[in-house]
Amino acid sequence: MSKQQAASGSTKWWRGAVIYQIYPRSFADSNGDGVGDLNGISAHLDYVASLGVDAVWISPFFKSPMKDFGYDVSDYCAVDPLFGSIEDFDRLLAKAHSLGLKIIIDQVLSHTSDQHAWFKESRQDRTNAKADWYIWADPQADGTPPNNWLSIFGGPSWRWDTRRLQYYMHNFLGSQPDLNFHNPEVQDATLEQIEFWLKRGVDGFRFDACNYHFHDQQLRSNPPATKRDTASVSIENPYGYQAHLYDKTQPENVAFLQRIRKLLDQYGAMSVGEVGDDNSLSIMAEYTNGGDKLNMAYSFNLLTADFSAEHIRSQVSDLEAEIKDGWGCWTTGNHDSIRVVTRWGKDTQHPRFAPMILAMETALRGSSCLYQGEELGLPEAQLTFEQLQDPYGITMWPEFKGRDGCRTPMPWQSGAVNAGFGAHEPWLPVAATHVPLAVDTQESNSESTLNAYRRILHWRKTQPALIEGDIAFLGSAEPVLAFTRSWHGQTIVAVFNLSEQETTFELPVAATELAGHGLAGAELAGKTLKLGAWGGWFGVVV
Repeated sequence: MSKQQAASGSTKWWRGAVIYQIYPRSFADSNGDGVGDLNGISAHLDYVASLGVDAVWISPFFKSPMKDFGYDVSDYCAVDPLFGSIEDFDRLLAKAHSLGLKIIIDQVLSHTSDQHAWFKESRQDRTNAKADWYIWADPQADGTPPNNWLSIFGGPSWRWDTRRLQYYMHNFLGSQPDLNFHNPEVQDATLEQIEFWLKRGVDGFRFDACNYHFHDQQLRSNPPATKRDTASVSIENPYGYQAHLYDKTQPENVAFLQRIRKLLDQYGAMSVGEVGDDNSLSIMAEYTNGGDKLNMAYSFNLLTADFSAEHIRSQVSDLEAEIKDGWGCWTTGNHDSIRVVTRWGKDTQHPRFAPMILAMETALRGSSCLYQGEELGLPEAQLTFEQLQDPYGITMWPEFKGRDGCRTPMPWQSGAVNAGFGAHEPWLPVAATHVPLAVDTQESNSESTLNAYRRILHWRKTQPALIEGDIAFLGSAEPVLAFTRSWHGQTIVAVFNLSEQETTFELPVAATELAGHGLAGAELAGKTLKLGAWGGWFGVVV
């Protein structure tokens, strides 16, 4: 898309959009090497479009040594041969656009791979042209790291380098050194990488760990947390013991996000930022309001084990109280989290559970990110320690099993080798529990989870109040979550039973049932709504 084309196009399509996340390693293997690729994605874009989503977010496919499976970038402007070529990406983009799908790509700006040319130069000595492009610090007098900052993936966030006789900072793996965004040259270079993809016509970016760009230049140690963070990390992780006041979420980040927004606006592209912090809702509000930073942001607040009406209501209400003209994005699953059928549903195969979660999530005010396989009702895959690939899980085993359980291959055909993912043994095993839920078995069943997803998402497109409307929660006792969405004189009532026990809810307003979404398990008599297990209901106030 040219800058002229961008100026004439809609720049608000992302408001209320439903985004489908593809983890390319695990989506479809087109060349038989055991790893999914860009051509595999292209071959299944018609399927993605059939779901009724608006956009596709593709996790990193850039050149990488794959220590963190693509989130350790060694060349931001090259496609890793494992996934294909730049021409393959261009064809994917063209096909997506022909199907009416937007393409959002991941940008991992806070850190690079230690194999990136920038870092290779930076670590040579203290006087080279890129000596200050990463976060380097002298040891304390006793040789220990400069402060107490921790890596999310375990241990100190400092690694010793024998060339410079200094430590470098890494918030994640030791092979993922953090860039020094206090250096204007680093900011300029990262903006150039973004523009490379803008010129190719991408529609937007998902900015990984977008509150990690800056650090405290005084390198002050973090104080202990007054309340342990168990939202962005698991309870077993020592990272949650600190209040992360100095190693991330610094005030200088706001100006950098404004620079990104100015560039994206020139091309009519959008942005969604990932915020990982124990104060994530306030940061989401700060980073999206004012119309000059991110278009929207999401956090891990609905990716926790906590599953209650009160939890969901408080997360949304707290964000709404601060966000002003900003915009949120909600997700109940992604490549970093235990699948929602397992995390919230305790592996239930009740046919109403997954569709109810989808309807609830996409009825909240904001946009939504869905993760591949959710539309099939896939539970978390159970892997042995020997099968793990994720370094995070290997380090934190056995209480935290890592992220591989949600990253196993998509099951396309129940009777095919590797469930149709590809001809060669895949990089992670296909879960036996996923094979009966394969796409081909669900396509022909009108009552399948897959077809329920399609009904809900296509119906939602016909309801402007669910896309743009204001939200107000109704008083309800557990396990009922109830709220209204209001837009241009219409008020929709949404009610969900977040349990497998039958319950009732008294509507505080007169409403008639809305049809077309296909949700079941609810029956209205007067103002009394009887809700069966995982039941959901939509009505319109009269």
